[in-house]
Amino acid sequence: MNLPNYITLFRVVLIPFFINLMVYGYYREALAVFVVAGATDALDGMIARLMKTQTELGAFLDPMADKLLIISAFVTLVLLGKLPVWLVIIVVSRDVILALGSLVIYLMGHGITVQPSLIGKATTVLQLLVVALTLVLISYGTEMRFLSVLQWITAAITIGSGVQYVGRGMKIVG
Repeated sequence: MNLPNYITLFRVVLIPFFINLMVYGYYREALAVFVVAGATDALDGMIARLMKTQTELGAFLDPMADKLLIISAFVTLVLLGKLPVWLVIIVVSRDVILALGSLVIYLMGHGITVQPSLIGKATTVLQLLVVALTLVLISYGTEMRFLSVLQWITAAITIGSGVQYVGRGMKIVG
């Protein structure tokens, strides 16, 4: 364990607080926690690179922490009626399919290295942006109509990245 990994674990610890704040309607506070979680995502990676302390554990934990935060946020927001169900189904399904695919690849004896693609990184950024903007709009009582365009773009990029990763997995297993 090193400092970047502890920062990543801190991000995971923030998730229940974030969910609790949203459930009880403290959207501005939830937004603040979400921003802190996002900042820790940037911070842990930067520290790992600068201090040359990148580890296999960190390479696994960091994207897992991102996925836990994103899925928790999307599921909570859909349960609160703040996001469309179809978008959450796409986001969660992609991550479940990729996790199961990784498990199959591992069980077949192939090594797994977590190497996000450009479209995969774009997917994460767009998903985080949807959550952040949704929280901003809810917090300040703003109409959310324009958010639907971002939701559709996020859905399309999420599907595209899922297809790309499935293709990569199929090449690995032959």
